[in-house]
Amino acid sequence: MSESKIIVGLDIGTTKVACIVGRKAENKKIEILGYGKTVSTGVRRGVVTNITETVEAIKKAVKQASDQSGVDIQRVSVGIAGQHIKSLQHRGVMMRDNHETEITEAELEQLREDTRKINMMPGEEIIDIIRQDTYVDGELANNPVGMLGSKIEANFHVIIGQTLAAKNIVKCIEKAGLEMDYMILEPIASAQAVLDEEEKDAGVVLVDIGGGTTDIAIFKESKIQHTAVIPFGGNIITEDICTGCSIIRHYAEEVKVKFGSALADENREDEVVSIPGIKGRPPKEISFKNLAGIIQSRLEEIFELVNIEIQKARSDNKLIAGIVLTGGGAMMKHINMLAEFSTGMEVRIGHPDEHLTKSKIADIASPMYATGIGLVIETIARMEHDEHLHASQEAARAKKMAVVPHVPEPEETVVETPEEDEEPETKRSGFGFRIITRLSEIFKPDDIK
Repeated sequence: MSESKIIVGLDIGTTKVACIVGRKAENKKIEILGYGKTVSTGVRRGVVTNITETVEAIKKAVKQASDQSGVDIQRVSVGIAGQHIKSLQHRGVMMRDNHETEITEAELEQLREDTRKINMMPGEEIIDIIRQDTYVDGELANNPVGMLGSKIEANFHVIIGQTLAAKNIVKCIEKAGLEMDYMILEPIASAQAVLDEEEKDAGVVLVDIGGGTTDIAIFKESKIQHTAVIPFGGNIITEDICTGCSIIRHYAEEVKVKFGSALADENREDEVVSIPGIKGRPPKEISFKNLAGIIQSRLEEIFELVNIEIQKARSDNKLIAGIVLTGGGAMMKHINMLAEFSTGMEVRIGHPDEHLTKSKIADIASPMYATGIGLVIETIARMEHDEHLHASQEAARAKKMAVVPHVPEPEETVVETPEEDEEPETKRSGFGFRIITRLSEIFKPDDIK
């Protein structure tokens, strides 16, 4: 893939729509050329609920990114999340016609595509299929391309979502005047932005706390093991503050961001913030300790659900690298400490700057942009894979044409046509010429009585 090719990632979140423009740099890192961000009002818990509002938000974010980067944006890769997302494990098997020929990338891709034939529940469709372990004749093969064998088997991580939810995202992209390159599960994208290969190999849990959802991706031995989407995020914490402190949503979000903490014991009772009253009513005073107590209660619930997903993956004793928190919710003060208390695992905050070149855009390395930046990184990887696959298929096709034996064309048979008076009467049929002998040549006049 050309290093100058421009890639655009579009993160359609519950609280914001972010558009990231980037390209692959010479050192295999990503150069961010520009970004745009606007408030999202047409999405609830990761699912589009108002197409008109979502389209307008997409247009605004794309225009900001286009103006900053100087790029005319026509195509984007978009993330998908939501409570409807689920995953399953599938094992595919392919018996080869000729075990003396080398295994090709095209065969592995065909095995992957055959997974789409598995039965789905009504209203569901396969969003993505990720190959994990591959076996040739029962033996594990890290890279089976070029090997010989009669049977190929592979384990696949299959990501499933609601058909209508995916179609609504596509509809928003089209109505915004854009075309889509890939639809990518958001925790997969976020993992690309904040995890390194050592963590994926050792075993790690990616927890992306967004506005409407908390996305989870679990890796072990550099392979995706489990994905899940929890339908709680930063917005539900804001709603709890609204209810617990009897203040309007705007002020609840502001005090959460500016003064919030994930641990109540790290705050003092005498530290307070004054919130203006509604319509001339007296202001309300909220202690930092009470505010932190509300936030801590909800985050503990979220981390308990994270623990359940880790248990589903049956990897709790093998995740040496612990947990990496990212997303806007990961910017909460003391959240890493609470996560360690709740899960018993080591925790760090994931910033998407490790895979980026030095940028003049100051806040682009914030955890809140992990998904958008990850969409750019994952799109580049998928495009390179598709280009490699296409080249392999063309090479295999050319090789096949080269070994086909040359069959000479049959020589044309020339039939001499007799003279008119000597030519027997003929009649053409659909299969050739049929000779009809004249009766006068058989019976002479003297024989007829």
